[in-house]
Amino acid sequence: MVIISLKPSVAGGWSVCRSHIALFGDLQLGAAIKLARELARDEHQRSNRPVSVEMPGPTSAIVLARYAGVEDILAA
Repeated sequence: MVIISLKPSVAGGWSVCRSHIALFGDLQLGAAIKLARELARDEHQRSNRPVSVEMPGPTSAIVLARYAGVEDILAA
């Protein structure tokens, strides 16, 4: 599964990351969520692999979006 994650910055903005690499930074939370979901949707449509969008929560990651692959749908 590909994970697109949101990470808070020290300055108060948010970064959109994939594999611990920041793709975009210094975004407001709403814009970061929208961009991360768009990236995830595009990745899923391109590769047909499952993709998840996550951000840190108080005790664990909060899943904001999940795009399932064909094999995930058939297994359900």
